[in-house]
Parts: sequence; C-alpha cells; structure tokens
Amino acid sequence: MPSPGAERWVPHDGGIRKLRAQLRECRGCELWEDAEQAVPGAGPVRSRMMLVGETPGDHEDKEGQVFVGPAGHLLDKALVEAGIERSEVYLTNAVKHFRFERQGKRRIHKTPSAGQITACRPWLVRELEIVKPELVVVMGSVAAKALLGAAFRVTKERGKRVELPDGRAAVATVHPSAVVRSDEFRRDFERFVDDLRVAVDLLG
Repeated sequence: MPSPGAERWVPHDGGIRKLRAQLRECRGCELWEDAEQAVPGAGPVRSRMMLVGETPGDHEDKEGQVFVGPAGHLLDKALVEAGIERSEVYLTNAVKHFRFERQGKRRIHKTPSAGQITACRPWLVRELEIVKPELVVVMGSVAAKALLGAAFRVTKERGKRVELPDGRAAVATVHPSAVVRSDEFRRDFERFVDDLRVAVDLLG
C-alpha cells in the first residue's frame, strides 16, 4: 500500500512553531513506526540561507535536534571556515524521520526510498514558504531529489549556482557525512568548504 504522504498533516497557516508541533504527529510514511521521533529544522525564521540535508541520523533521532552527530560537527567546522554563522542559517532535512537497519545493537543509516522522499516533501516545501531563504544549500542526493528532481546529479553540478523550480537560487554539494567517511578527508573537506563559499558569494 503506498504511503499517504505528509500533506494531510502539514499546516497551511501559522508559523514555524505550529509546523514543528504538527510534525510530531506525522504518519505520512512508515518511517515514524521505528524512529524515536521526527526531527524538525532549526534556526532563525527569515534566515537568508537554508541548508537542507538528507535525513536525521542516530544522534539526531535520539536527541530530536538537527545536525548534532558526526556529520553535524563536521558541518560546524566547515561553516566556520566558509565564514558562515550557524546561528544565522536555517538547517533542516529532506526527510524528517531516521531510516535505519540494525546491525547487532547498532542502528545504521539507510538511504530513504524515492517514495519516502516524496511523502515527506510537503514539510520541506512549507519550511521554504515560512523561512523564505534567498538561497538554499542542497546537501546530498536525497535533498537533491527532493528539491531538484531525480535527474539532478550532485557530482556534476556541485559548487555551481542552480535554481529550484520556484526560481530560488541554490548551490548543491555533498552531504557532510560523505566527507566524514572519505578516504581523502582533507581534500574533500576543502571542496565542501569551497562549495559553501560559493553560497556565501552568491548572497553577497
């Protein structure tokens, strides 16, 4: 049976507090059944820049906060090097519940399916409507599928100015977790920072 999608749970009025409250009730796909909780975005409303990742990880699922695990710590360092204050940007994910598989006692991240990405997309669309960022940094393939379509390839288009379907400026890059796992860490970290600097330059 196909997922009903999040549309029926997403409020079409009110602000970010109402959105976060409603997110806790979402049953738009089956991921809520095993995850600890839905993880909302964080950051000031009316941020000029929004960074969109893929899904919560194990740490985020347990703590209910976005980007607090290893990828989040790396992102913090990259933001500093790029001259971006984390407190001034809005951070969120394309999918709000943690998808994982168990290996013994460990919960290992598993990439969301196309159906799960589609089901969760209304939350992301509403965040964009509320925050109204001038520019969106799209981090990783799941975020790219949600915002730029299935045919978009981050590896080919990273670090360039692209446009979302609504005409909003965007820059695509890898997800920070890919840098954490990289065998060429220093090189890939510097490339990631360079992509973030492109976003800074576009904002002027």
